[in-house]
Amino acid sequence: MGSLTLNISCGHLGISCFPKWAQRVYITGEAVVPVANCDVKEYNSNPKEHLKLKEYINYWKEHIKKGYRSPRGCLYLKDWHLHRAFPEQDVYTIPVYFSSDWLNEYWDAIAVDDYRFVYMGPKGSWTPFHADVFRSYSWSANICGKKKWLIFPPGQEEFLRDRHGHLPFDITSPELKKGSLYPRYAQSSPPVEIIQEAGEIIFIPSGWHHQVYNLEDTISINHNWVNGCNVAIMWSFLQDELAAVQREIREWKDSMEDWHLQCQVLMKSYTGIDYKEFYNFLKIIAENRIFVLENHHSEEDASKHSYRAAISGLGMLHAVFDLKRTAKVLTSLNANEEFKKLNPETLSPPPSALLHRLKAAIDTALL
Repeated sequence: MGSLTLNISCGHLGISCFPKWAQRVYITGEAVVPVANCDVKEYNSNPKEHLKLKEYINYWKEHIKKGYRSPRGCLYLKDWHLHRAFPEQDVYTIPVYFSSDWLNEYWDAIAVDDYRFVYMGPKGSWTPFHADVFRSYSWSANICGKKKWLIFPPGQEEFLRDRHGHLPFDITSPELKKGSLYPRYAQSSPPVEIIQEAGEIIFIPSGWHHQVYNLEDTISINHNWVNGCNVAIMWSFLQDELAAVQREIREWKDSMEDWHLQCQVLMKSYTGIDYKEFYNFLKIIAENRIFVLENHHSEEDASKHSYRAAISGLGMLHAVFDLKRTAKVLTSLNANEEFKKLNPETLSPPPSALLHRLKAAIDTALL
């Protein structure tokens, strides 16, 4: 697995194949996990239920015994927030290449959510066609088993939309070849197909739509992440999402009180973030790096904060790079007309003040 250190294994799904902490969770049934039914389509995803981990493992073993058939369907444990559920457990360490992770840095800071997931599923389980949250990067490490990835570069998804503008649920469906339903499908290029073996990590760039199959019984670790290299893509995505919401409810613009605020509420319900929270995201990222630059001689202070320690470990130039990228996006956000309608000067600190502090920290660091 190279630089990714993990304490999870697959084996034959016997209890002995799990690390000691997982064995305790398994035996006591304390862990409750999200499970999707891959055989059922609900809107444009698979319906989910919550099961005890022990129950899911028992289902999985029985599913294998019956030749990968079950009256319950093909169930896939996915989007399990293992790190958040068991923060005291040393489950795995992250490769340095993926350690500049603003998304989880922010959500850990506000203690609301995270974008670290464990996926566990039998042969035949799969994930429908999608692009990752906020148009983030993602990485996926196969602990055991084998996956097949079908990946489309940005822009190709436009040829896969149906006549109503909707993306397909399953890009392998014969329905896509019907020109009356998918008028531009014939213009699309074949996907990039990748077979991911056990012990391999795959990196998915921002905006690359993909569909994934487990060719064998598989366990994987998956992270979504944003950093200075793609935060501008995240900001562009949010602007597109707000514009889409505004188009959907434009007929009520004159009659709806605080229409622009309602658009922000709807955007957050769809995407998980609005413009004010995006500002807070940039603020926390900036403040952590400003702290590191202003206290770079104090390793003890940085070590008390895991993310600040990680930033310090990447070096001062990396912190400056992050601040420059943050300043560029923050400047764009502050000039955005929709953001101005949200009274940004009431935020703490006001964006103009944060920008001034950002630029001062960069200038001082480069002296």
